[in-house]
Amino acid sequence: MTLVFNGGSSSWKAALFAGVAANASEPVAPVATVDLAWLDEGAARVTFAGPGGARDERRERIDRTQGAVPAILEAFSRGDVDLGHVAAVGHRIVHGGAAFDGPVRVDAAVRATLESLRPLAPIHNPVELAAIDAARAAFGETVPQVAAFDTAFHRTLPQAAYVYPGPYAWLERGIRRYGFHGINVAYCLERAARTLGRDARELRLAVAHLGGGCSVTAVRDGASAETSMGFTPLDGTMMGTRSGSVDPSILTYLARHDAAGAEAASFADDLEATLERRSGLLGISGVSSDVRDVRAAASAGNARAALALELFASRTAATIAGMLPALQRLDALVFTGGIGERDAEMRATVVERLAFLGAV
Repeated sequence: MTLVFNGGSSSWKAALFAGVAANASEPVAPVATVDLAWLDEGAARVTFAGPGGARDERRERIDRTQGAVPAILEAFSRGDVDLGHVAAVGHRIVHGGAAFDGPVRVDAAVRATLESLRPLAPIHNPVELAAIDAARAAFGETVPQVAAFDTAFHRTLPQAAYVYPGPYAWLERGIRRYGFHGINVAYCLERAARTLGRDARELRLAVAHLGGGCSVTAVRDGASAETSMGFTPLDGTMMGTRSGSVDPSILTYLARHDAAGAEAASFADDLEATLERRSGLLGISGVSSDVRDVRAAASAGNARAALALELFASRTAATIAGMLPALQRLDALVFTGGIGERDAEMRATVVERLAFLGAV
């Protein structure tokens, strides 16, 4: 049995598999799954689905950093799923930096490197490290753990796509565009190729991952050619609670005008929290980071919620259009992620703005 954890910014997913898929086009059905979705501060909806249609759903208060994996394991236990035969544990890790270009078995050295990358993905990497530690506590040292990295798919980015136009010394310090959501983009590439009956190495796709975190990737000839997220997952288009790209002068302006009398580190922490957790759909609407709640508020006449939806669609469409120079042609536009998969109205609004491309 293989247990796989996928920790995101707004949800966690875990699945137990009895076999291994040959490729993304022929997935193996899991034996059981647990989905954990954050609802508000400290609360989450935990949903178990198991053999024979078994299902259990409940709301719990769970610590976001330390509590996710213990809550997931408890949900499996409530569903009478025996985890005693787990032979390996897999983890989706958001930021692998320059150190990792493919999956690795987690050992002390790998964990230490992941620890050093915490500041580059403050919403993700700390909770994923906690997941590694929780799995080790649950299954012991003898059960191997493997880390797969969102950044690995983007190692094919050309230099002109990953170098920032600051001083060259930034690049020498490892400050560059890394790109994220790569595991899912690779999956979407395989599924799109099968759906279209085309060779994945010949396709030119724009993959719009729209969820709690949002990114757009240009996939050319089977590889990442351009992507919107950058040095961290904060860069790029508007997201659920993240601002995406903003004028950097906004930050220096705030530093000069709002940091008086405050410790620099404290101000930096507050600014990071604003950009990471108090912006995006939540920051503009004042309602929620969940597009369903924002849409309901907009339908009820909330002008800020309507603006948030308009801004989200506009920024997404502009980011997709920005992939065209890297692609030269567009064979398909792929939507993925919670919003991309489930919000048909948002997809239609984005596509409408791209009608000049023939995206209908």
